[in-house]
Amino acid sequence: MTIDERAEVALGTVVSVNVGQPRDVEWAGRRVRTAIWKRPVEDRVPVRHHNLGGDAQADLRVHGGPDKAVYAYAVEDYRWWERTLGGPLDPGTFGENLTTEGVDLAEAVIGEVWAVGSARLQVAQTRQPCFKLGIRMGDAGFVQEFDRARRFGVYLRIDQIGDVGTGDEIVLVSRPAHDLTAAAFADILDSHDPAEIRRFIEVDEVPDGMKTWARRQLHRTGR
Repeated sequence: MTIDERAEVALGTVVSVNVGQPRDVEWAGRRVRTAIWKRPVEDRVPVRHHNLGGDAQADLRVHGGPDKAVYAYAVEDYRWWERTLGGPLDPGTFGENLTTEGVDLAEAVIGEVWAVGSARLQVAQTRQPCFKLGIRMGDAGFVQEFDRARRFGVYLRIDQIGDVGTGDEIVLVSRPAHDLTAAAFADILDSHDPAEIRRFIEVDEVPDGMKTWARRQLHRTGR
C-alpha cells in the first residue's frame, strides 16, 4: 500500500500513556541520571513537537529528539515478558510513552503514519537498548536479554501535534510503498551485508543519523 492509496485502517488502541522526568539513581557505585521510569497518567496528554507533555529525556545525545520523540511498546510483548520473567509488569516498565494493544509493532513499516487522538505519529526506527534498561530492570544483563528477544517496540516522530489518551484508537493513515519494517530495521543494525545496510540510505524515511551510520559501515567495507 502506497501513501494515501486506501482508506484509513484501525490497527489497535492505546492502553496506557506514560510519562516521566529525569531522576538520579545509584548504579554500580555511581550516580546515573535517567528518565526511563515512566508512570501512567489518566488525563489526556499534549503531543508537542519533540515529546509528550510531562515527559523528558535525560541524555539528549542518544535519547529524544525528532526521530525518538515518542516510544511505543506493545501489551502483547508485555505478556510475553511476564511469562518469561515469571511476574507482572506495569505499563511504562520499558520506558515507553504509549503502551499499545493490537498493533504488530515489529511489522510496522518505517515511515507509516498513525492517527492517535488528535495527533499524527510516524514510525521512525526501532529501539537500541542501552544500559539504563538494565538499571530499570535491576539487572545489567537484561539489555542482552532484551536484544535477543527481538521485541524492541518503535520510536515515533511527531507528524502533527495534538493530544493522546488511554483508549484512543490507533489508525493507519498512510504507509510507504517500500517494505522496510521495524523488524527488518533491527536486523540491519546487526547485519554485515552491504546490500542490506544500503537499504537505510535508499529509504527516505530512515532517520538521518541511521543513514550516516550506514554510510560509515559501507565505507569501512569499501562498498
